[in-house]
Amino acid sequence: MQWKPDWGLRARMGVTMFLLFGLYIVFAGGITLYTSGGPFIFIVLFGGFSIVQYYFSDTLTLKSMGAKTVSAEEYPDLHRTIERLSQQADLPKPKVAVVDENVPNAFATGRNQKNAAVAVTTDLLRTLDQDELEGVLAHELAHVKNRDMMVMTFASLLGTIAFMFVRWGAFFGGGRRGGNRGGGGIIVAILISLVVWIISYFLMRALSRYREYSADRGAAAITGKPSALASALVSISDGVADIPDSDLRDEAEMNAFFIIPLKSGIVGRLFATHPPTEKRIEQLRSLEREMESF
Repeated sequence: MQWKPDWGLRARMGVTMFLLFGLYIVFAGGITLYTSGGPFIFIVLFGGFSIVQYYFSDTLTLKSMGAKTVSAEEYPDLHRTIERLSQQADLPKPKVAVVDENVPNAFATGRNQKNAAVAVTTDLLRTLDQDELEGVLAHELAHVKNRDMMVMTFASLLGTIAFMFVRWGAFFGGGRRGGNRGGGGIIVAILISLVVWIISYFLMRALSRYREYSADRGAAAITGKPSALASALVSISDGVADIPDSDLRDEAEMNAFFIIPLKSGIVGRLFATHPPTEKRIEQLRSLEREMESF
């Protein structure tokens, strides 16, 4: 099975970014029309801060997750595996990091293919066998190859700004109560921000779910063993379900980057960044059957 560009993913990325850009125009226009210049300055400053955050995304994400970059001397087998899979995926070798957590999981981060990092938890290394581990690492490398982190970071910017304005709208509107529009202007601006945030939220969720399917297919192409990743997903899903509501669940905002999300239940599935694990396993089993038929 050879790696093939996922044109479905690229099309969805393009459409999502186009729609989000249109939303940004509506959002910025509404804020400017119904408020004074303060909120618009906030948008510009927050946008600039987000761009800086994106540029240092690999370092900031690893620190926020408590991940430590490790050397080849510390984890020789892990380094060798990632180096070999990177060569198979035609990628530069990313930084290798380990999180000391009793939760089996993994994630990738970084602004581009040359500035990427792949992190695994210590429990993942204990839980999976070599083939399963390679499947998980290949999945994360597929995210890197598809430039998922770059797109998701930029795509989430608008929703984050809109959400922050909803939270801080009353503060910015305090000085407008004596003006021509009064408090009504800020209320309209908050409503616009809320609608923009809701729309961008669901656009992001739809894109995020599809990219997981794409990364699973990419992992199958890199390793040639779809069943190994399917087996790993079962083990990781069981491990995540068994942990308490603390630990990595405190980092639930990172769900979009984990191989298995940390939320569960009906509400968790409704707003999930990932498709159901059962559906992903079904796709991988289907890929395995296709490969066996050749």
